[in-house]
Amino acid sequence: MGSGAIRRRLALGLAMLTASGLLVVGTPADAHAAGHCAGRKVRTLPFSTGSVVIYKRGGYVCAVTLAKKPGTKRKMSVSVRARGGRPVVDEGKFKHRAGPVTVYAGRRCVWVKGRVAKGSVSSGWILC
Repeated sequence: MGSGAIRRRLALGLAMLTASGLLVVGTPADAHAAGHCAGRKVRTLPFSTGSVVIYKRGGYVCAVTLAKKPGTKRKMSVSVRARGGRPVVDEGKFKHRAGPVTVYAGRRCVWVKGRVAKGSVSSGWILC
C-alpha cells in the first residue's frame, strides 16, 4: 500500500471520528434544561418567573437561568461568583435562557444569582 493510500485512509478515519464526536456533543440528552452546562446537576433555585440550574464538574461551577414561560424576549441574567473572586455574568434580553456562565471555584463557596423580568433569586454562599 502506497503512502498516498495510507494518508487517505487516515484522513477518512479522522473525519469519521470528528463527525461522530460532533454528533455526541451536539445532542445533549436534555438540551433545554442543561443549557449547555457540563457536569452533574447539584442544585435548582426556583423563583416566580423561572429557575437557576447549577452544575458542577471538577472544580468548575456552571449556572443557567431558565424562563418559566419561554418565548417572549425579556430581561434575563445569571451570575456565578466564587468566594474571593469576581462574578461572571450573562445578561440581556433573551427568549429562553441566560447563560451558561462558568467559574473555577475549586473547593470555595459560590454565590449564584438569576433574574427573569421582575422575578429573581440569590443563593447566598452555597456548595462550600
